[in-house]
Amino acid sequence: MKLTYYGHSCFLVELGGKKILFDPFITPNELAKEININTIEADFILISHGHVDHTADCIAIANRTRAQVVCNWEISEWLNKQGVQNTHAMNIGGKWNFDFGTVRCINAVHSSSLPDGTYGGNPMGFLLTSPGKSFYYSGDTALTMDMQLINRWTQIDFAILPIGDNFTMDYADAIEAAHMLNATSVLGVHYDTFPPIKINHHQVKQSFATEGITLHLPKIGESIDF
Repeated sequence: MKLTYYGHSCFLVELGGKKILFDPFITPNELAKEININTIEADFILISHGHVDHTADCIAIANRTRAQVVCNWEISEWLNKQGVQNTHAMNIGGKWNFDFGTVRCINAVHSSSLPDGTYGGNPMGFLLTSPGKSFYYSGDTALTMDMQLINRWTQIDFAILPIGDNFTMDYADAIEAAHMLNATSVLGVHYDTFPPIKINHHQVKQSFATEGITLHLPKIGESIDF
């Protein structure tokens, strides 16, 4: 499975012949200034919560590509009012079978409001399972014991976890999350974009390695295979 990282918590996976984009925040991200959102193709866009650093480019990309946006009910209703009609609303605990596989919505301990300040519903993560690969994207969250449930549903191939601290769990808690998930391969997200979430790359990668976990920190625009 190919994954392309677009900075912050935005990435695209190619799974089951479909391109699935997560939490598109590119245009306002100074670190991603070399990425042209008009070159990004997507069949689906998954939104974990309403904060602008996860939704900034959703409308533009969804309108251009006609991708179906998968998100909670409140974000779906908000997008509909912005002219994005191809949405699929979900909520925590629910799952749905899409062309590429199954999406299950997982609890995330965070907050959620939309760019205009309106209520953004409950934040969540996503467990994607398919005949090819299965993975868990936690969204923005604190460490939570709910993560222990993931491997009761399926054994994931890798996890995508925030590591920047301040707004989410830090790398030490992400290591603990990886142990709960039985994940030996982790893609780190939600770091470096703003001063409060800058990390020491060498220290963080070494801490994961000491625990027997491979931490991937790709460059913005870089693709890796899982």
